[in-house]
Amino acid sequence: MTLVIKKLFPAIAVSFLFGCAQPTERAQQYLDGEFPQTLNKVEQVESGVPRDYTAFSKQAEMVVNKSPSMANIFQPLYQQLEAWALQSGDPTELANYGVEVAQFGGGDDNGNVLFTGYFSPVIELRHEPDAEYRFPVYSLPECNKECPTRAEIYDGALEGQGLELGYAANRIDPFMMEVQGSGFVHFGDDDTLKYFAYAGKNNKAYVSIGRVLIERGLVPREKMSLKAIKEWVLANEPEVVKELLEQNSSFVFFQSKDDLSVMGSAGIPLLPMAAVAGDRSILPMGTPVLAEVPLLNADGTWSGAHQLRLLLVLDTGGAVKQNHLDLYHGMGPRAGTEAGHYKHFGRVWKLGLNGSATEAPWAMPPEKAE
Repeated sequence: MTLVIKKLFPAIAVSFLFGCAQPTERAQQYLDGEFPQTLNKVEQVESGVPRDYTAFSKQAEMVVNKSPSMANIFQPLYQQLEAWALQSGDPTELANYGVEVAQFGGGDDNGNVLFTGYFSPVIELRHEPDAEYRFPVYSLPECNKECPTRAEIYDGALEGQGLELGYAANRIDPFMMEVQGSGFVHFGDDDTLKYFAYAGKNNKAYVSIGRVLIERGLVPREKMSLKAIKEWVLANEPEVVKELLEQNSSFVFFQSKDDLSVMGSAGIPLLPMAAVAGDRSILPMGTPVLAEVPLLNADGTWSGAHQLRLLLVLDTGGAVKQNHLDLYHGMGPRAGTEAGHYKHFGRVWKLGLNGSATEAPWAMPPEKAE
């Protein structure tokens, strides 16, 4: 995926679905009985939660303007959804606009789909190294399958090749940008802002640093978040941090862009709370979904409420499979805090248009059918 390659803790969140009867602390709901498949045909969406469709039209317009191929498939559906949102917005009336619906069965077969969050970090770099800014961010080397591991890169395997895009004051900021897949960088020496897009990776196995911290007893499972990882890192010596990060052999390389638009793997600029990463084997890029998005308190706990939103699948991720969506939260520290807390559940419906290329949204490739 262009914007997000890996997720830190998907398995942690999924674990909340098991071990106790009908848990609700992560916004789980039990309204529709059990589902036999990942995608299940339903005649009508019953949802009484507050609605917010405001960002959908602009995000859909970006798809139509940027991608003729996706526009050819999805524009008729987008037009009907825009008409529905303006004239009604009542999910029980989708069929009146020719919209067909398939509900996700959820990781527990009760309709609870995992939502995690991602964001575009802004990190501070310098063009040349000094006593403080000495940790390089690299562009893509010519190494194919024999790329060095993270530990080898940290030990200087790429030095002298002219691949340095800039230098950070610590290892964790570039690492977090790797986890997100891209990010914004501010060069303090000339006060410029650049967008570092995903350029490739070293094709080594990804290991969740959050999971390592939990397994070592260094951060409690219930307190795990991006914020908790960074706090642990900043409280420990550089060599201790280096050893921890080296447990993840995977390494992401970047390319510098003057265009400050945040792009997903579909090549479309992403809007906060309007775009999600999904499993492209069942959610082709450009697919619209209707989702009861969980709303959180400032401390990351579930507020007790959901909000109904129209979202577009415009990104992918190695850990984003089937009953898991990754919601783009925007740019900067606040978005990072919100995204870091996001490991909650909501109901989701894949949408299609009768008589168009998107009809029968419940259909799945034979190898994906359950």
